[in-house]
Amino acid sequence: MSELTHPLIIDGWFREISDEYFPGQGFMLKVEKILYCSKSKFQDILVFKSTNFGNVLVLDGIIQVTERDEFAYQEMISHIPLFAHPNPERVLVIGGGDGGVLREIIKHDNVKEAILVEIDDMVIQLSKKYLPNMSKSYENEKVKVVLDDGFKYLKEIHDKDDMKFDVIITDSSDPEGPAEAFFQQGYFNLLNNALNKDGIVISMASENIWLNLNNLKNLKNVCENIFPIVKTCYCTIPSYTSGQISLMVCGKNKEIDITKANREVKGEFKYYNSKIHEASFILPTWADEMLNN
Repeated sequence: MSELTHPLIIDGWFREISDEYFPGQGFMLKVEKILYCSKSKFQDILVFKSTNFGNVLVLDGIIQVTERDEFAYQEMISHIPLFAHPNPERVLVIGGGDGGVLREIIKHDNVKEAILVEIDDMVIQLSKKYLPNMSKSYENEKVKVVLDDGFKYLKEIHDKDDMKFDVIITDSSDPEGPAEAFFQQGYFNLLNNALNKDGIVISMASENIWLNLNNLKNLKNVCENIFPIVKTCYCTIPSYTSGQISLMVCGKNKEIDITKANREVKGEFKYYNSKIHEASFILPTWADEMLNN
């Protein structure tokens, strides 16, 4: 059997280069072994073992998670809305087939049900095989998996009063291919409709203050047309090309301060704590002036 190859791995190094998302810069990881590479119905999928970051999942040429630092992103995109909400019982995850967000959600005793909507079952199956620490969450009785397009799923539950959620987490890939619709106004309208009256939604914003602040501002403007409270926060994560990921947090109830943990913080976390929660919303002066006037 011949050794696996991939066009983004040259001389033993994986290269993440995108003039659209990371203009003028790139990111590299040294590869120990390619574990899987193929095209699913929806996207190009690559899994490799790196020398220093553990196993790495790559979709359409962009790193999604590495075993070394995935906890930073997974914890922040999960616990920011879950601890900001006074009593989150029903949670919806759009994307997140690697299972990392689910792993964090089920740490909350309040949560009674966590529904994950993932379009690409191959991501789930590969994560179960190569990212076991993240995908172990699929065995939890609170978890339900729906194989569907997230946009389509939200349309289908639009008029169902019994299908409202306290927290919705959009853990998508970058805004192209199957994830393109997750960064448009129609999608956020559907999110707003699917939330309970105190509901909170958080989305991976793709851009951050270092990559394309204008795009981040445009996304914030879209959200502010729909939600009464919209805030931008971030987490640091070395395997993202700029070392930082922005998160857009929107709330339906302006009386709930989403920049603070509104419940006692309990659980085992490696990155998240109540001080990090608050600090993540504090932006450098130039970015704060651009995003928050």
